[in-house]
Amino acid sequence: MALRIACQMDPVDRIDIRGDSTFAILLEAQKRGHDIFYYTPPNLALHGDKLLARGHSLRVNDKYGDHYALSDPRVENLAERDCVLLRQDPPFDMAYITTTHLLERVHPKTLVVNDPMHVRNAPEKLFVLDYLDLMPPTLVTRQLDDVVAFRAEYKDIIVKPLYGNGGAAVFRIRPDDSNLSSLVEMFQTVFREPFMVQEYRPEVTLGDKRIILVDGEVAGAINRVPQDGETRSNLHVGGTAAKISLTPRDLEICERLKPELKRRGLLFTGIDVIGPYLTEINVTSPTGIRQVKAFGGNDIAAMIWDAIESKAATAT
Repeated sequence: MALRIACQMDPVDRIDIRGDSTFAILLEAQKRGHDIFYYTPPNLALHGDKLLARGHSLRVNDKYGDHYALSDPRVENLAERDCVLLRQDPPFDMAYITTTHLLERVHPKTLVVNDPMHVRNAPEKLFVLDYLDLMPPTLVTRQLDDVVAFRAEYKDIIVKPLYGNGGAAVFRIRPDDSNLSSLVEMFQTVFREPFMVQEYRPEVTLGDKRIILVDGEVAGAINRVPQDGETRSNLHVGGTAAKISLTPRDLEICERLKPELKRRGLLFTGIDVIGPYLTEINVTSPTGIRQVKAFGGNDIAAMIWDAIESKAATAT
């Protein structure tokens, strides 16, 4: 069944197709004969009761440096599309949140993936707090005294913004580090919201697993290994992708999350696991599917479209 889809994403000319999950999803959509309309978040508008987007028909090509072709621009009523892919990257700011409010006006008649209300209500570092028993010791605060007491208890800690992404502004503070007060002061100056503090887990030197779930089911995983001397394992900051097998603990974590992911309509989710601990649940614009396939794993883009097509058929 050919679908008329729209994709809300970052500018297509700026993506690195070698590791971009949105691009993999679009390639599979095109392979299946779906009609693709592409637009960026600033081109979304509500005119009366019509949710409009100014964008282009899009053709994609898996060739680095020559990966897309656009039609002339036009305006589309998103209520006339079968599906909208909500795929722009964070920051998860008021601009991002506003797009979720607007997309709610066409969902679920037009299927939005992931469900915009639950994307808004499940920021990666806050949704995960529903599963504290699966997490390393964690503190959310703006107060220096709280952080000082937390380090006194756990010695080696990580400090990171609640709404960051890609490993940006993630700091490790060791027991003897004299920069803690200055770092907290910087966070208080730069960020209006609280920030997250966690016990540093030495298992991260062996890698940070990204496990991908499609409609709550495990679809695949990669290990992201940090560079020598680096705390962060994110691929954006030089982490290396490696093949990985899932442990019984990993599968236990996934089973715990499955019912809530399905209930919330979070069809494509990426969770992060360090050692035995769940650290994040990524629902805004998860990545990793091209890397999974490159290491001989599942074709997750195909699994995503199987799920979307099934839901679209049920809706009609």
